[in-house]
Amino acid sequence: MNSIRNRSDRWFDAVNNALIVVVGLICLLPFLHVLAKSFSDQASVMGNKITFYPIGMHLEAFRFVFAHTRFFEALQVTLLVTIIGTALSLTITILAAYPLSKPEFKGRKPILLLYVFSMLFYGGIIPGYILMKELGLLNTIWAMIVPLLVVPFNLFVCKTFFEGIPESIEESAKIDGATNLRILRSIVLPISLPVIATLGIFYAVGYWNNYFHPLIYISSVDLKPLQLFLYETIANTEELLQEQPDTVRLSMAPEGFRAATVISSIVPILLVYPFLQRYFVTGMTLGSVKG
Repeated sequence: MNSIRNRSDRWFDAVNNALIVVVGLICLLPFLHVLAKSFSDQASVMGNKITFYPIGMHLEAFRFVFAHTRFFEALQVTLLVTIIGTALSLTITILAAYPLSKPEFKGRKPILLLYVFSMLFYGGIIPGYILMKELGLLNTIWAMIVPLLVVPFNLFVCKTFFEGIPESIEESAKIDGATNLRILRSIVLPISLPVIATLGIFYAVGYWNNYFHPLIYISSVDLKPLQLFLYETIANTEELLQEQPDTVRLSMAPEGFRAATVISSIVPILLVYPFLQRYFVTGMTLGSVKG
């Protein structure tokens, strides 16, 4: 009986691993195709010869992106928005989730209902634009931060994690005279690093990929972030290349330039993930199921 069970377990693991590999390849292959295009020479790209590895190892597209576009200016704006936004979002989410995790907190249920309501209903683009205009936030970095400041889903994940912390830990600190803020800072936060890192990834990726709000609220060229730069560059590739000297225009294919722009926009945020990966699964598991 045990041998049958062990055999079925091995088959299940084999099929499961195969499915995971297939899904992983489905997600990875488009990225590899774009990456190969960005490093390939013009003739190979124009001839549709690129699959998942570069041909010719041509770097002219990257040189053009870095030297003849607003890539670094847009990157600075996006980095500023991502760093400030993620720090503020984590701070506000933690400060809101901690009291909401306490059943004795007065007004807990109505406040939670407000967050649930905001998850289900959105006021609309025009009211949002009017609000930003009346607040004087148009053409400022705050127009890209304030709309994403608190994501209700992230708040509920954080609240659920706090609810799983044993009450005895906090009660012993209260007996010693510690305030709620001191307990949060000195006891709760140090044991909450997995969920904080997980929410940090969620917020950082959200700010990094934010395209809609800059499109609506930002018209100043100096404040356009990386995703808006990416959209405008890809949409106007031919016009941009036509303005360049013949030596530059004839040395690269438009598709290769688009691919290099996409890869240049992805790599910075991609480099952050490995440092937080070890917290990710733990944070999602502990923050999604109450202990």
